Amino acid sequence: MHKLSIIIPVYNEAKTFVELIEKVLAVKIPLKKEIIVVESGSTDGTRDLVKKYENRENIVVLYQDKPNGKGNALKLAFKYVKGDIVLIQDADLEYKVEEYGKLLQPILDGKTSFVLGSRPLGKESWNIRRFGNFFYTRLLNIGGFIYTTLFNLLYFTWLTDPATMFKVFKSECIKDINFKSDYFDLDWEIVAKLVKTGYKPIEIPVVYHSRSVKEGKKIRFFRDGFLVFFAIIKFRFFD
Repeated sequence: MHKLSIIIPVYNEAKTFVELIEKVLAVKIPLKKEIIVVESGSTDGTRDLVKKYENRENIVVLYQDKPNGKGNALKLAFKYVKGDIVLIQDADLEYKVEEYGKLLQPILDGKTSFVLGSRPLGKESWNIRRFGNFFYTRLLNIGGFIYTTLFNLLYFTWLTDPATMFKVFKSECIKDINFKSDYFDLDWEIVAKLVKTGYKPIEIPVVYHSRSVKEGKKIRFFRDGFLVFFAIIKFRFFD
């Protein structure tokens, strides 16, 4: 294995994008890097920042006219992957780029083809989100715990964090898979379909610093909650 494809979906991340991509460019890993940025019609000046990187070596920039969801952006990026391994990276700073090495190692060592960066394992708690609003924080954490339990029961797994952004897998894992979700439900669809295909993910503890809705957090409990619930059911029995 020679190259890592790092996919960065971007929408209204002007405050963090430049710092994030500079960290990605600088991080040391034992593979060449291919960075695929998908800019989805930001309205806060992010697109202008992204354009500054479109002619950089090993960076592929894809533009969407409007935001169609994180999942939709990832599906577009999957079509351009040329690396042996794929890593998903949000354009915020909630996860540490410096942890790429330990996430890649189980794959490079031949122990697995699929790695998840687990936030609960990193915090030793399921109470991983901190949004400032106690009620909303508790609601999302409880919802995440329930959905993880439901996923484990239906897919016969023992995972702690199927929803993690840090998903790392060999590109061959998704070669023949048709993904359908357009929003945060794709996070669950990826795990569901790779598990059903026979891949057993290894979870690695990672550090996670959540941000609030005011700081740019885009997940919404009712909208995304319903989408995730139906995704867990649908991709277990009907897809």
